[in-house]
Amino acid sequence: MKIVVPMAGRGSRLRPHTLTTPKPLVKIAGKPIVHRLVEDLAAMSDDKLEEIAFVVGDFGKEVERELIEIAESLGAKGKIYYQDEPLGTAHAIYCAADSLDGNVIVAFADTLFKADFTIDRSQDGIIWTQRVEDPSAFGVVKLDEEGVITDFIEKPQEYVSDHAIIGIYYFKEAEKLKAELKYLIDNNIMNSGEYQLTGALENMKAKGTKFKPGTVDHWLDCGNKEALVHTNRNYLDFIKDQDLISESAKLNNAVIISPVYIGEGVEINNAVVGPYVSVGKNTKISNAVVQNSIVQEYTVIAKVNIENSVVGNYVNYVGRAKDLSIGDFTSVKE
Repeated sequence: MKIVVPMAGRGSRLRPHTLTTPKPLVKIAGKPIVHRLVEDLAAMSDDKLEEIAFVVGDFGKEVERELIEIAESLGAKGKIYYQDEPLGTAHAIYCAADSLDGNVIVAFADTLFKADFTIDRSQDGIIWTQRVEDPSAFGVVKLDEEGVITDFIEKPQEYVSDHAIIGIYYFKEAEKLKAELKYLIDNNIMNSGEYQLTGALENMKAKGTKFKPGTVDHWLDCGNKEALVHTNRNYLDFIKDQDLISESAKLNNAVIISPVYIGEGVEINNAVVGPYVSVGKNTKISNAVVQNSIVQEYTVIAKVNIENSVVGNYVNYVGRAKDLSIGDFTSVKE
């Protein structure tokens, strides 16, 4: 089994945090979004995970090394491919053409999910969906009476289906996908100025590939600050039975309200932290109340009362209560 993760976009809706960190590497409950994603994908398969291929932009060698380490932590080989221009979903996947053979999961690093199943490898292909109230914002699928996907529709303006595609796909023979992606690009077949994956899926379906829908229990967005805080909250609920407080954390006169994640080297003095708070390594919190928030690494927070907030890395924040989204290397004092 291989996993291909297109993740070249920087995530403009999550600025200022993505000005210094690519969105898939922003941390949720102590791990990058993309790390959480591939962990959950690996758990879906009974097969050995051979390779994780990441399709990136110009993120730099340090980011690439981190991605390789994520793959290796799951016992897989990591590969890096590049998408130099944002030319659509089909183009992004085709950038990893050399990895498109055999059993492959394609997962866009925009969202996280939770589900309780393993992949049925007898299926030609599986496209994971979830029912939504407003299908016009998503690509959707239509199903026949036997539960086979009959149509793919990009952001329908009139109601045709509420089964939204969440961006995770399984292909039994990824060579067929590669051939159809190549066909779109070689013949310059675009939709709204981009090469769309749904075009390749339609061609595969027309040639006999049967796609079945898969469903997830939870589909979690990481697109903006509010969504990131909500996803952190949900993820902490999912993993609350794990030991989420590092042994190296120093807690002095601290009230910790679970679920929380507290990383290595964290110091908390005269403070209330939680519920639903993630604190990155070597961060210091004192004389503060922090609830339902993400505080990243090497940050200092003092004399504040914050909630529903995201505070970046290397931030020095001393002041009054706010609903915050503060990027890396910021200094704020009252």
